[in-house]
Amino acid sequence: MDNHTPEQRHKNMQAVKNKDSQIELMLRKELWNRGLRYRKNSNRVYGHPDIVFIGKKVAVFCDSEFWHGYNWEERKKDFKSHQEFWIPKIERNMERDAEVNAKLREDGWTVLRFWGKDIKKNTAHCADIIEKDLKR
Repeated sequence: MDNHTPEQRHKNMQAVKNKDSQIELMLRKELWNRGLRYRKNSNRVYGHPDIVFIGKKVAVFCDSEFWHGYNWEERKKDFKSHQEFWIPKIERNMERDAEVNAKLREDGWTVLRFWGKDIKKNTAHCADIIEKDLKR
């Protein structure tokens, strides 16, 4: 049972960012400071990666733990209400991530995915991984 009215829930869901999140901004700032230039949220690339290096065919995704199912087998037990909505929704997000990865790789792209907690804890390390991949 949802504790919010449909209007309140709608407003809450609209406030969820899908672009320019804190983790994306942190990683993009680090990459920019290193002189690495990219496109953001490119709709020219399948799956609309958060950060794209088109010439090098490198797609970077910054995945939040909640929406992308980090430690899912344990976390899905945490849902006490509205399970019939949240569990399928997040599992579909995880399936979509796998589909996007497969399609991009099939098209010759390198796909890099970082969890938000990893970006927050060690942004430089995440940028190192991207930079290393760009030099190949």
